[in-house]
Amino acid sequence: PKQSKQYKRMLEEAKKRDHRTLGKKLDLFSIQEDAGGGLVFWHPKGSTIRRKIEDFWKQQHIDQNYDIVYTPHIANLDLWKTSGHFDFYKEGMFDQMEVENEQYQIKPMNCPFHCLMYKDAIRSYRDLPFRWGELGTVYRYERSGTLHGLFRVRGFTQDDAHIFCLPEQLQDEIVGVLKLTRSILSRFGFEKYELMISTRPEKSVGSDQIWEDATEALVGALDELGWEYGTDEGGGAFYGPKIDLKIKDAIGRTWQCSTVQCDFNLPERFDLEYVSAEGTRERPIMVHRAIFGSIERFFGILIENSAGELPFWLAPTQLRLLPVTDAVVDYCKEVAAKATKMGLRVEVDRGSERLAKQIRNAEQGRIPVMAVVGVKEMEDRTLAVRSRKLGDLGSFAFEDLLDELKRCDDDAVEMTKMGEVAVKEEDPAASE
Repeated sequence: PKQSKQYKRMLEEAKKRDHRTLGKKLDLFSIQEDAGGGLVFWHPKGSTIRRKIEDFWKQQHIDQNYDIVYTPHIANLDLWKTSGHFDFYKEGMFDQMEVENEQYQIKPMNCPFHCLMYKDAIRSYRDLPFRWGELGTVYRYERSGTLHGLFRVRGFTQDDAHIFCLPEQLQDEIVGVLKLTRSILSRFGFEKYELMISTRPEKSVGSDQIWEDATEALVGALDELGWEYGTDEGGGAFYGPKIDLKIKDAIGRTWQCSTVQCDFNLPERFDLEYVSAEGTRERPIMVHRAIFGSIERFFGILIENSAGELPFWLAPTQLRLLPVTDAVVDYCKEVAAKATKMGLRVEVDRGSERLAKQIRNAEQGRIPVMAVVGVKEMEDRTLAVRSRKLGDLGSFAFEDLLDELKRCDDDAVEMTKMGEVAVKEEDPAASE
């Protein structure tokens, strides 16, 4: 009975956090049935959050010596026959289109494109590893009955990367991927994971030796980091062993997001080679990896995990200025222009409502910081600051407030108090 009560509570909490409801309420995204099921329209606020997620992802990868690449959305069907996707994955692909008597396929995966890029030149062992990241949008056929908000869609953007490396580089590369995964997920508040290594299934490609070495590298990487993991014997893909990572959300649910997979199949199918130190031609090891899984699905998880209360650095509007009278609107616009120039996201309320309603609208819009602006604030060049989480914080010189918000944005921290900024007015409500 106790467990069923807990489960019931979790279901009620999950319903309140449903990303489809919050997405509509906060005007983040929609699925337009006129355009077809499972296709996501990102509204301006949702697009702002997505851009912040993608910019952070890209910078983290560049800092770890990845190159960001872009590839087409369609390719000749022959490519998908070479990769094996047409044979093994046909039911998950959209129908082909005919172009000048040839069949073209909208992409369900990014990996064959990266294989073609690798093959575009003769590679030396000195060149490896290559680390190529792509926020690549793919399209997969899903039956309409299986579609579900952002969690199950027909068009989505994978945070894909492929590493081409020497066998002896594999463990270090896996360690690098796992550290990067931790660094990225922790920024979004996900610190608890469940890890699973999946080993060789009955049907597989590649020699015993290469499977053994790759599995050893995955285990070695996790052991090196001291991370706990389970083992799914025989649960690997036919083309290589893998590590799957599930994140735990605020109400205890687990979500499959990150994966690191070794692939012995595509290098064989595309005849990928490098010239070894001895001058012989050898196969590189290919590693597929994703951290979010897909931008859409991760966005949905993020909304549900935070119940729409996004961290300050991700909030589509970080500060809303609430003018008490038309006489202060120009001052509000001046503050907003300076804030925007600093990279902050600021709105000026139209001011057509009473102040209490303006505050309530900002609260319902989950805006983390608002500032009431009257004639006194305009004359003193201050802002009366109210935090959604902390209530009234007092009045501050507007440049000081913007500097503090910029610090919070850059460091991805919440505004718990006004740092070391001096309060302008002696008001008990404004004390720390």
